[in-house]
Amino acid sequence: MDGGEKVSLEQMRAFLESSQEVGFQGKGRREIYAFVNQVLRQQDYTTLKKASKGLVKSYLGKIIGMSRAQMTRLIGDYQQGKEVQPRPYQRRKFVFRYTPSDIELLAQTDEAHETLSGPATQKILHREFHNFRNIKYERLSQISVAHLYRLRKSRTYRNRLATYQSTRPTPIAIGERRRPEPQGRPGYLRVDTVHQGDLEGVKGLYHINAVDEVTQWQVVGATPYISEAWLLPVLQSMLEQFSFYIRGFHSDNGSEFINHTVANLLNKLLVEQTKSRPC
Repeated sequence: MDGGEKVSLEQMRAFLESSQEVGFQGKGRREIYAFVNQVLRQQDYTTLKKASKGLVKSYLGKIIGMSRAQMTRLIGDYQQGKEVQPRPYQRRKFVFRYTPSDIELLAQTDEAHETLSGPATQKILHREFHNFRNIKYERLSQISVAHLYRLRKSRTYRNRLATYQSTRPTPIAIGERRRPEPQGRPGYLRVDTVHQGDLEGVKGLYHINAVDEVTQWQVVGATPYISEAWLLPVLQSMLEQFSFYIRGFHSDNGSEFINHTVANLLNKLLVEQTKSRPC
């Protein structure tokens, strides 16, 4: 903005009357505030009458695109002898009640007690100070359960406390993990797959061996692949070759048998499916 020469009050009034339907918007906070300072000094604003002050305020608001409340704040600073300038942004900060040493102490307590629940840990912190007179726990003894969980999420806490959890096997809800119990009855099959090996880069066959646990009746099938599309017809043909009713189907944890396609086939035949232990 360039204020140029001094503008009289009459010129301001004429400008406002001729630009009622025109809007203006200032760019650059420093230029806007410098322009406000310049106009207020040129008009000697503090010596003007009330009507003239309102005219200058309306003129400035029109030029720089500020509301009447914003202009009142800026002019108020000028009347107090202050330079009209942008106010630096100050982020509001909350007072920290618990220090990093308190968070580390909480981590030590959780490590010693294997990270109990919030209410249980709160009770431990309270007893450390009130029962055992441990001064280090004075601030933590008053902590709420909600804030205790917030401190556990802080970076200081996570850097101090290192917890390790062993890998958990993924549960598969296909087949029951137990040994078959034929109780002297035929029809409980143990099924396994054996790959005969490759020869000169040619993939070998997969042999499927099904043995009845009581009668030792054995049926062997072969398939070039153990995918569902190849395995299922062979498996159906093998089950049809047994001369007695099939009651159980036991296998290892291989995906060729532990899948929904085989499970649906066995459910359709009312055959219970069991599987061995991991590894």
